[in-house]
Amino acid sequence: MATSQKLTEHFLTCTICTEVFDKPCTLVCNHTFCRKCVVNYTKTRPEALSAKSLMCPFCRKMTKVSDPERPVEEWADDVKPIFVIQGLLDSFGPGSKDTTNCSYCKEEGETTPATSWCAVCDDALCERCTRMHQRMPSSRHHDVVDLSGETRVKVKRKVICKVHKNKMIKYLCKDCKTAVCQTCCIIHHRKCELVVEIESEIPEMKTELRKNKKNLLRKHNEMKTHVGKQTFKVGEELARYVQIESNIKSASVTAIEVIKVKERKLLSELKEMSDRHIGQLKADIKSGEMSVQMYQQQAELIDQALQFECDMDVYEMYQGCEAGDVEAVGVVDVMEKGRIDRITFRQDTDKLSRALEDLNLGEIHVQYDDVLDLKAAPVLQDTINVTVAGDEDEGYSHDVTMLEVNGTDTVVVTDYYNNSVKSFYTRNSQPGHSKLSVEGEPYGITRLKHNQVAVTVMGTSQIVTVEVNPDLVLLSTIKTSKQYKGITSLTQSTLAASCKSPPCVDILDMSGHVLKSVCPDHEDGNILDRPKSLCTTRTGNILVSDGGTKCVLCLTPEGDVVFNYRPTGHTALKDPRGITSTSTGDILVTDFSQHRVIHLTESGQFVRNVMTSQNGARYPRGLCVGGRGRIYLCASGEVKVFTYCK
Repeated sequence: MATSQKLTEHFLTCTICTEVFDKPCTLVCNHTFCRKCVVNYTKTRPEALSAKSLMCPFCRKMTKVSDPERPVEEWADDVKPIFVIQGLLDSFGPGSKDTTNCSYCKEEGETTPATSWCAVCDDALCERCTRMHQRMPSSRHHDVVDLSGETRVKVKRKVICKVHKNKMIKYLCKDCKTAVCQTCCIIHHRKCELVVEIESEIPEMKTELRKNKKNLLRKHNEMKTHVGKQTFKVGEELARYVQIESNIKSASVTAIEVIKVKERKLLSELKEMSDRHIGQLKADIKSGEMSVQMYQQQAELIDQALQFECDMDVYEMYQGCEAGDVEAVGVVDVMEKGRIDRITFRQDTDKLSRALEDLNLGEIHVQYDDVLDLKAAPVLQDTINVTVAGDEDEGYSHDVTMLEVNGTDTVVVTDYYNNSVKSFYTRNSQPGHSKLSVEGEPYGITRLKHNQVAVTVMGTSQIVTVEVNPDLVLLSTIKTSKQYKGITSLTQSTLAASCKSPPCVDILDMSGHVLKSVCPDHEDGNILDRPKSLCTTRTGNILVSDGGTKCVLCLTPEGDVVFNYRPTGHTALKDPRGITSTSTGDILVTDFSQHRVIHLTESGQFVRNVMTSQNGARYPRGLCVGGRGRIYLCASGEVKVFTYCK
């Protein structure tokens, strides 16, 4: 019973549903699953459906189906389990035959202890039925073994030919790699050269299987150790995620508190000014009421003087009026300096919107196992020809970026000669591309969002924004006052773009308005002469490659120079073009005429040439860093994809 349970738990359980196999099928990779489970998994894999094959959930190998025109639900019906699995199911699986009592007597309603087992009929027999079994001509030569004592667990199962039901499989056709019966040998394999008895091959097979078992056990132990480490890592990462969540909330609370402080300051200022204004108005009212009373009093005195007809009363009142006493005690001049007329709240909604958009609580930085290792040698993984159907000229890739859109790696490139932006991707195992024509020569490209890019267009003073789905859709055309070459995204609401005339780097809003123009000076003159490509570092600074001064410049958005890489000797730049920065801060620059890509530290120190013409860097231009340790490099009419994995 314990052996049966162990076999069921470890060998007869589907790794997908974790239940005992229900109609198992063994794929070409020798992995076994329930038919329903492997079909349901295949339905979720578009590449398997397009290939008309069942996909193994474990190793991803494909198993061709015999009749792909049938519904997918029936694709696994003809895929049978290997003999070992079927044998274990027959012996130990649910519903396996009872070997305790005689099968034939049981059919007659009797319960008779079984003493023998017919491997051909797959039935248990009592002593009487065994004697009858041995007398019948059709079963006289069947392999019948004793079930008593230790023999019970040493029953050798015989496998019957599926075509010739009364024949056992005893031979192996090495030419066809198929186990067959004697009749199959005569009918179907008589022209085959290597047909041998299976029994003669068993020792060699067992030796090979023992080696495989040893290798599998080694992998088992390695994977078990790996699972243990990953389980421990899950606990660590969960604690890290909780801490990160706390940090994000803390940053949010800090930002809110800063806003609250500004709110309290504004409200306090409003109250102070409001109290002062209301006080002034109330003083006006009090003064007015006094004036009303005085005017009334003076009017009544004049009236009395006129009624009594006393010459002296009339004369005194007249003298008072002549002296201006009436005015003096009337309107009081309270229009002192700094008197408030009105209080309003002025708000620059655009500035507030930009400030909120640019508000940065922090960034979620993901470091992948296959991080870019610039110490490794470059390995060319792919070459993308940017010339597509409908192009008038041969493609000329000038700048490139890579986006992951809905799980699809998408390379977006500017084709200078064909006035177009193009995307290249692989979806459902099929390569695809998209082309978007623009009015001039597209030059620089930068990523705005996970599925949006901005492109400078030479000759038109335009910057276009494009949505990547991964097919390209024009979103907007931004008119600019200058012609820009390089471009990089600083924040969600600001861009940096390089201009040749006058040589500068402009900070722009998303409407194309220049917010700031950066033209750093040097004792020998302007540092910028022909600024070309731009890129934003992980700290928010701007990297500039300049073909005129032959330097790499790092600027702050405010215009301060962080460093100016302008070496001499063998490391001197001749024609710097493309520039990019990695997640670790390292800087990569292409040197067009020297056919190389150089590696600088984050502080602008030369490290080495990471790529030369020998690696495929012939006339390199734009470049970018993608996932999985990849570098995408523009060279002539191609984009070359290199890996630098550890």
